[in-house]
Amino acid sequence: MKIEQSELKDLMAVVTLTIEPADYQEEVAKQLKEVRHKAQMPGFRPGMVPAGLVKKMYGKGILADVLNKKVGEGLQKHIEDNKLNILGDPLPNNELTPKIDMDNQETFVFAFDIAVAPEFDAKLTGKNKLTEYVIEVTDEMVNNQIQSYCERFGEYSQAEEIAEGDIVKGIAKQVDGEIVKEGAILNPAYMKQKTQQKKFIGAKKGDVVTFNPAKAYGSEVEVSSMLGITKEQATGLTSDFTFEIQEITRHAAAALNEELFTKVYGENAPKDEKEFRARVKAEIEANMAEDSKYKFGLDAKEAIMKKMEKIEFPVDFLKRWVLETNEKMTAEELEKDFDKMLEELKWHLAKDQLMKEYKIDVQKEDVEAYAKEVARMQFMQYGLMHVDDQYLTNYANEMLKQENQLRGIVERVAENKIYEALKGIVKIEQKKISHEEFGRLF
Repeated sequence: MKIEQSELKDLMAVVTLTIEPADYQEEVAKQLKEVRHKAQMPGFRPGMVPAGLVKKMYGKGILADVLNKKVGEGLQKHIEDNKLNILGDPLPNNELTPKIDMDNQETFVFAFDIAVAPEFDAKLTGKNKLTEYVIEVTDEMVNNQIQSYCERFGEYSQAEEIAEGDIVKGIAKQVDGEIVKEGAILNPAYMKQKTQQKKFIGAKKGDVVTFNPAKAYGSEVEVSSMLGITKEQATGLTSDFTFEIQEITRHAAAALNEELFTKVYGENAPKDEKEFRARVKAEIEANMAEDSKYKFGLDAKEAIMKKMEKIEFPVDFLKRWVLETNEKMTAEELEKDFDKMLEELKWHLAKDQLMKEYKIDVQKEDVEAYAKEVARMQFMQYGLMHVDDQYLTNYANEMLKQENQLRGIVERVAENKIYEALKGIVKIEQKKISHEEFGRLF
């Protein structure tokens, strides 16, 4: 097989492959023989169909398959041998590829357009300065977290008279209409109009309160939810309603004692309040450190991408490649999303260069550990602060079975390793900052 490449111009070139009979005849003959041995045709014993008939029936298809295979292998070898950092995939050049005649042609020529990545340097140096934020954990933050634990592990009880924060269940009836909702639930504390809220505070089980849901909530979404009607029905609803109080449920926060400590931390729970506060503070500090790490990564990425700003790309080729490899994408959608795609490509190229520069390798253990951390954070969002390690491991393993999840986690691990490597290269300025100030940075 003869492979030629034109001179690179604007990061593009044409690769031409010339495939002679000697390149494919042996493979074609081998496949035809295999087909003949398996072929079953009326009038012939199995495996005894004449070779000429087999070739007539299957020859063109087999030749096409072999040629496709040879072209793919040839392109891949050319790219590897010449260490070409190509963008996307080679695309057929129909203008330079002669029309194929399978019946009479023996030598085949295929031309492909290729685009290569531009030269760039994404590496940061000691001249670059990045800030590492140290987020201060205050007594107020510790107190708020402890109060959150007390609320979460508190208990519900039935009351006879409504106090602030109670949940009320009963029958809501429209005064001048037919809407009736049995088992309606409301919390006066969530009412935006205080005059409506005060109608419930102090009311007892069995009492009937007249109120106006629209005035109380000021939102058709909340009104429709409370009354069990559609949002459209709630829109423009100004009627008064009666509410017959059937149940009053009160929540009492848990006491700050050893029972609470065990509910929060399990078997290895602190034994006294001082130790509990210290554990809570350490937990918050660990979370703040992760937030600081995340911010450092954002700043590092911004500094790296700044070095990629003025790099030129073969835009027309990239757009063509995207459209040819994504059948469902339209030209209009491509134009809308292309700038974002180009930024993602720049970041991908920068990461590849930095991983080679810093000799970064993503191991299976790294991926599994990060997946467990992702799982832990997801459980924390639902208030599950201390999930059993084995359960986290199983959840993470299930997550990694999903291709998209796995790919995303591998990318995050690689990025985090790049950011960690940069800490030994760039100039780091540590800065103490309050949680409120840190939040404003975003």
